[in-house]
Amino acid sequence: MGVAKDCLKIVVTSAVALTAGLICESVRVPAPYLMGSLFGVWVVGGSLPAVQPYLGIARWFHVPVVMGLSVLIGTSFNPELIAYINGWAATLGVMMVTTAIATIVGMFWLIRIRHYPITEAFLCSVPGGQAEILIIAREHTEKEYVVALFHLVRVVLVFCSTPLLLAVTQGHLAVAQSNFALHQMPTFLSLPLSVLSMFLMTALAGYLIARLLHMPMPHLLGPLCLSIVLHVTGALDIPRISEFVILAQVAIGGAIGARLAQVQFRELYSYIADAVASAVIMLVVYAISALFLNALFDLDLLKLWLAFVPGGLYEVTLLALLFGFDVAFVAVHHTIRIMFIILSLPVLIPTLKRLIRPNG
Repeated sequence: MGVAKDCLKIVVTSAVALTAGLICESVRVPAPYLMGSLFGVWVVGGSLPAVQPYLGIARWFHVPVVMGLSVLIGTSFNPELIAYINGWAATLGVMMVTTAIATIVGMFWLIRIRHYPITEAFLCSVPGGQAEILIIAREHTEKEYVVALFHLVRVVLVFCSTPLLLAVTQGHLAVAQSNFALHQMPTFLSLPLSVLSMFLMTALAGYLIARLLHMPMPHLLGPLCLSIVLHVTGALDIPRISEFVILAQVAIGGAIGARLAQVQFRELYSYIADAVASAVIMLVVYAISALFLNALFDLDLLKLWLAFVPGGLYEVTLLALLFGFDVAFVAVHHTIRIMFIILSLPVLIPTLKRLIRPNG
């Protein structure tokens, strides 16, 4: 019964998302299926309460989509890439320092100005590792829905602003080219069965290996790391698959749109305002770092922005893929940022709890 209900939600959500995506593509909206899915599902769910219970993307469906997308992200890595990674040491170092600064600045504002509890402020301010942070939030705060809202607002703000920023700076030609490139990717039917088999096996094997190694986010990092290794060594060469890239946009955008449709604005207005302010503070800190590196090393500002902006690994790398930026550069920076955050959480949370205890 639960699976049948999940399937109904997936069908309804996908229908709304695809319809909105096609409309957005027809009027040349950037990242049409991603933006269309998010706003289409949000608007339909928010304006039609009777439809809201039938919207959502089940985790058992979302996880395989992320696994497959992770494999496709790994296709951006190749044997020639190793020579470039050494040159990214400076930007990676600045990115990690920026992540720490963004968290501290966000916490200061929430604690000193908005009077949030320390642990809650920390979990709301950490720029990434959303799934793991929400798991921890359930254990360490009574208002885990506030933490979820903060991260949801951050991701949505990045989703909304980044494609529009790219469209404004790159022009409508870039939008048209990105939409054209999406349809020029090979389709499932055009690929040999052996390639499709390797695609599926890489996703599954990467996930299982990550589970055995107790890696965080195994459905994301496992297939991604295995795909990177296989492509860097030249053992594998899988092309990006058009239908799967569209499916990823529909699943990711539709899931966020469905969650947004459930937010009661009257009840959470003050939290939404705080979440928007917190996200803006965070984005400003990262923007300053991107501008600094742009001025210092004359690196492409938009590429730096995509590599730094804390919008989620597969969300932002998907945007980089759609707009033709250096996906490997973007993916490496986001992977390091998320791993840095996840590995820090087990140490920082107990420390914060000890800071709170004397005042409790």
